Amino acid sequence: MIDAAELTDNDFLRQFEFKTENGSLAKIEYSLQDRKIFLTKLFIPEGLTNEDFEEEFLTLVFENIKEREIGVVPTSPEIAKFIRRHRKYKKLLPVGIRI
Repeated sequence: MIDAAELTDNDFLRQFEFKTENGSLAKIEYSLQDRKIFLTKLFIPEGLTNEDFEEEFLTLVFENIKEREIGVVPTSPEIAKFIRRHRKYKKLLPVGIRI
């Protein structure tokens, strides 16, 4: 289980980052426009390609976004798939965006 305190929002590089135990970096690149965040690219290090880590990492990111009360536009297929599996995050999609 990964800890929410270890998730970092790097404003300068526009990405959410999570440093793993072995020192590698999992990240989601984003673009922030108005009250929407476009999640553009998911990068999971090679040693952590299991579904459990990806699920936990994406859940942390979505909970962070939910707290900010901004809309989410997933442009990455992996992130869109995550939203399809977790319907509770569909309410974060802006009006007119369907997955």
